[in-house]
Amino acid sequence: MSREPRRLREVLDQGRFAVTIEYNPPKGTNIAGILDNAKRLIGRVHGVNVTDNTAAVVRAGSLPVCRLLYEMGHDPVMQLTCRDRNRIAMQSDLMGAHLLGIRNILCLTGDYPTVGDHKEAKPVYDLDSVQVMQMVRGLNEGRDLAGNKLDGTTDFTIAAAATPEADLVGPVLAKFEVKVKAGAKFFQTQAVYNPTLFASFMKAVRPFKVKVLAGILLLRNVKMAEFMNANIPGMAVPQEMLDELRAAGDKAEDAGVEIAVRTIKAVRSHCDGVHIMAIKGIHRLEEIIVKAELGS
Repeated sequence: MSREPRRLREVLDQGRFAVTIEYNPPKGTNIAGILDNAKRLIGRVHGVNVTDNTAAVVRAGSLPVCRLLYEMGHDPVMQLTCRDRNRIAMQSDLMGAHLLGIRNILCLTGDYPTVGDHKEAKPVYDLDSVQVMQMVRGLNEGRDLAGNKLDGTTDFTIAAAATPEADLVGPVLAKFEVKVKAGAKFFQTQAVYNPTLFASFMKAVRPFKVKVLAGILLLRNVKMAEFMNANIPGMAVPQEMLDELRAAGDKAEDAGVEIAVRTIKAVRSHCDGVHIMAIKGIHRLEEIIVKAELGS
């Protein structure tokens, strides 16, 4: 029998520096790679995010993978996007998630289907991410979105996303405040590559009584970095990092690890934790954690 998962909520409440990581479920049913990697990180991280058909690409569901990680001893963060479900389906999934021990929900809008691998899929977007947060808060308080009383409440910690390096600081801060009012208790940001900009963002949001985890995305090569600059709003990999990755040649992923470690050390004093993402590079997660001297 696995031990009680370490609770991300408790780590944040205690003011400890939180470390979370992220997994994309498989496109299929072969979960072995994720589970093998996750076993090595038990006791090293405080939360494990599981994406919800990220980039509108069909994958195994977030909820069952969260449950497998929970049984292993992790504290999962279930991602929930607005793209694929209406309010009935989302509330049903959320109550089911609570029954299965999941206690953290990251509410996201979700990329439009045309960017994914089923471009003719009909998007739902019955609610936006803020309305989903309000819905989750209602379930925690014992009522559904229609105001009906629940026979047993949920107990979720609500998480939200933020883009700390976006140019439109005013709108970004306004949206941040709206999410806090909707019930968000902690934020996991998009990838940070400019610690100075991130420090300014943190100074602006510190009046809000919420926790912020800086997003750290492993750059595996210069092609990946250039793609992000061209296609991901509010994200800009600096030219010097592009040059570093290009100069590394076949060792670009090693350079990406070093960039991630440097960034963690640069932002650590400004935030409440880090959220490390390693798309197609989860085998480097443990190395990043060790080199960045992230204690358990």
